[in-house]
Amino acid sequence: MTTHGHIPVLLTEALTCLDAGREGTYIDCTLGLAGHAVEILKKNPRAKLVGCDVDEEALRVANERLQPFADRVRLFHSDFRYLPELGLDLTDVRGILLDLGLSSFQLDAPERGFSHSLDGPLDMRMDLRSKVTALKILEKYSEPRLEKIFRDYGELRGTRRLAREIVKRRKLAGLQTTGQLREIIERVYKWRPQQGKIHPAAKAFQALRIEVNGELQGLGEFLETMAAGVRPGTRFAAISFHSLEDRIIKRTFLRLAGSEGGLPVVKILTKKPIIAAAAELAVNPRAHSAKLRAAERI
Repeated sequence: MTTHGHIPVLLTEALTCLDAGREGTYIDCTLGLAGHAVEILKKNPRAKLVGCDVDEEALRVANERLQPFADRVRLFHSDFRYLPELGLDLTDVRGILLDLGLSSFQLDAPERGFSHSLDGPLDMRMDLRSKVTALKILEKYSEPRLEKIFRDYGELRGTRRLAREIVKRRKLAGLQTTGQLREIIERVYKWRPQQGKIHPAAKAFQALRIEVNGELQGLGEFLETMAAGVRPGTRFAAISFHSLEDRIIKRTFLRLAGSEGGLPVVKILTKKPIIAAAAELAVNPRAHSAKLRAAERI
């Protein structure tokens, strides 16, 4: 099942982890184009869905796709971290899904600036209401701050020189497009395509995207808040696409399971993260970095 070239990642595995055949409400915290949500509602006529997303255009497409189930759906144009403030009744919730990756819908739109392989403006905002763009960060941040972002969020080496070259470029000729940034990165890292090697621009763009959207802020706290509010038996399924997010999810689940000496609130359902099988990777190469972790409220 695809739309706009989008294929929901780890679909079967996510629905299994959520035990999505049960009656009740399922929250899709990062609705995207509603790939997971549609399948939950199609397969379970007793399911209701609450979905939210910060991307207004994605939410519009998702709303269209969910029209056949409109009487069972509530959608919010919101960051999932604000869900606890929306006044939802959590007593009926049976599953909470977090799919933290970008959709092909976003990656394949040059005007959004997410992809290093497509030339476009240095935007990278998931929520177009935000005033923070990648361009503003590259124009305004100090050299040490840029270095830290690329090191901490992109897990790149040699970030001091990268930051220095960016600052030099913005002083001399300006920096406006993703293509111009990619050229700087390729020059700094002396990039030559090599099989099995990740383009350094992919890591640098990841770092900027995380900073633009504050992607790591409040993730663990959100999981803790929701775990405290839902009833026993509620399932959590979280899909991440880079080690920084996966580390937060893993540590939060462990903490909620009592690893630090507190009373356990959840039991962990995935001793190791679930990854995409070869059959899925054959049709959706972008699933190669996806990791799914699940837990259940006790």
